[in-house]
Amino acid sequence: MARQKRGRKIDGWLILDKPQGITSTQAVNKVKRALDAQKAGHGGTLDPLATGLLPIALGAATKTVPYVMDGTKLYHFTIRFGESRDTDDAEGAITQTSTHRPSDDDINAALPAFRGNIMQIPPAFSAIKVDGERAYDLARAGAPPELPPRPAQVDRFELIGRPDADTAEFEVASGKGVYMRSLARDLSRACGTVGHIIVLRRLRVGPFLPSMAVSMDTILDSAHTPATLAELTLPIATALDDIPALALTAVEAHALSNGQPISLVDLMGRIPEAANPDNGLVRILAAGRVLALARLSDGWLKPERLIQHLS
Repeated sequence: MARQKRGRKIDGWLILDKPQGITSTQAVNKVKRALDAQKAGHGGTLDPLATGLLPIALGAATKTVPYVMDGTKLYHFTIRFGESRDTDDAEGAITQTSTHRPSDDDINAALPAFRGNIMQIPPAFSAIKVDGERAYDLARAGAPPELPPRPAQVDRFELIGRPDADTAEFEVASGKGVYMRSLARDLSRACGTVGHIIVLRRLRVGPFLPSMAVSMDTILDSAHTPATLAELTLPIATALDDIPALALTAVEAHALSNGQPISLVDLMGRIPEAANPDNGLVRILAAGRVLALARLSDGWLKPERLIQHLS
C-alpha cells in the first residue's frame, strides 16, 4: 500500500517577499509548514542578504518551475566601492581595498561591456557543484574553487542613483543564472577599483510582480490558518501567462496526457497566432484548467510536460 503524503494537497503559487537574513530554502520551509503543504519548491534562489520576490511553487506548480526560471528577472542593487569581499557581498570578509572612487562617467563607460550575452565567473560562495561539493561549502572550508566563466544574458544594466562617492545604485534585467554579485564585482574592477553588493532586491520573476507578493509576517501571523493562507495562492497557470494557450477537447486532452501526439491538421483554426510553428511551446487547456505544456513540431503537437491530470 502506497504511503500517504503528509500535509494538505495545495496546487498553486505563493509569491513571497523574502526578508533579509534567511536562505531561499529556509523561506520555502517556513511557507510549507505554515500552509501545511505536501510539496513546495522555489523559482530562483535569493541570497540571505537579498530581499524581494521569491516565487514558491506548491504541489503541481513545482512542474512549472523551470519555465518561471527562464523568465526575465528584475533587480535593484547597491555597490559599495573601495572593498572587495570573499562573498562579493556585505556578509563576507574584506579581501582587498582601494582608495579610487569611479565617477558617473567612468561607470557609464564601463557598463556596455556587461550588457547582452556575456561570460561571467560565478561567485566562489555559490551553490554550483564542484566534484559533487557545493562551491560555498568549499569556500567556507578555506578552499574556494576556481570556477570557469559561464554564459549570462543581461538585457539591461543601468546606473540609476549615486547616493555618494562610495556607493552607486543599479537596475538589472536578466535571464536565468546571472549573478548580481559577479556583476558588482566585475563592474567595480572595470572601473579601476574594487567593490561589493550591500543591498540587493528582486522586483520581478517572469510574470510575477510585487503587487502579487505576500510578506513573511503575514505568513507567520498566528491569526491565519493553513486554509486562509491557501487563499493567498495564485493559480498554476499564472506562471505560464506569457506562453500561448491552446484549448483541446476532452478526447484530445486525454490522448495528449497519455503521451500521444496530435496532428496539427486536426487543430487548424485553434492554434494561437503567437505560437511559433517551429518547435514553439504552448500551454494546453482542458476543461478550463492548464493540463500540460506541449510543442509544435514537424506537423504535430507533442506533449512536453504533464502538469495536472484530467478530473
